[in-house]
Amino acid sequence: MEELFEFVKSYTGISIPLQIKIYKTIITAFVIWVISRISIGLVHKWIDDLKKQYRLRKIIKRVSFIIFILLVADLWLVKFDSLATFFGLVSAGLAIALKDPITDLAGWLFIIWRKPFELSDRVEVGEHKGDVIDIRLFQFTLIEIGNWVGADQSTGRVIHIPNASVFSHKLANYTTGFQYIWDEISVLVTFESDWEKAKAIIHEVTTYHTAKDVEHAQREIKHAAKKYLIFYKNLSPKVYTSVEESGVLLSARYLVISKERRYMAEQIWEDILRKFKQNDDIDFAYPSIRYYDNRTEGKKPLRAD
Repeated sequence: MEELFEFVKSYTGISIPLQIKIYKTIITAFVIWVISRISIGLVHKWIDDLKKQYRLRKIIKRVSFIIFILLVADLWLVKFDSLATFFGLVSAGLAIALKDPITDLAGWLFIIWRKPFELSDRVEVGEHKGDVIDIRLFQFTLIEIGNWVGADQSTGRVIHIPNASVFSHKLANYTTGFQYIWDEISVLVTFESDWEKAKAIIHEVTTYHTAKDVEHAQREIKHAAKKYLIFYKNLSPKVYTSVEESGVLLSARYLVISKERRYMAEQIWEDILRKFKQNDDIDFAYPSIRYYDNRTEGKKPLRAD
């Protein structure tokens, strides 16, 4: 071996210590490349999901590159003062290469510790809404609601969201702490209708259908107040009156369990339709055009002197 080093030195002028470093660098690169290719091959063999293959392939390449840089730096630069320093740099390199998975893992710890949501909770994370059906180390899974389906009903799509999203996106929980939400139904009646009677009917219907929810919510809110600053003076349904271009708008506001929102709205609407049908002096309003003839409907024109 020494003869080979001397031979190379005589023809190239490269010193033997420098040659050793060059050979070690080449061997290190080759070994890391082989290990990387084998690891990627195993990923392709064991995992069929193309997206997971892509992510793991990127991770393997990044980790391989970081390890190669650290080993070569240890070879060419001043020796590390201690093994602890070396492993510290290796850990820092791995942290950079595995930034996303490490953040996802931190997100998982936050979910387990702080419990912003649990299984079966209905949540909204960024632009996605759904019921939590699974929580794992790197992601949690929702069964989607809303989107092209009305009134927060399920679409059937399963959405996988990285745990790191709890740090970078707003998170709304429909269930934990206080499982009720405020919902509204707006009813537009004509100006000619007996709007006060219509308002009384709407209030009666909403009160009837939400009586049990109001009673239960009053007990639940006392429990929730021990953990969150949640308080409402009045949980009973309320009907508000306003005026629109086409008539009088009556807006019923009431409490409902988040997962029963569409069912409750259907029950209330059906009862309103039945009761309005029984009253000839109440009519629904809709955009329309009215022609007004002052000669037959208005005041008589003034006579010229």
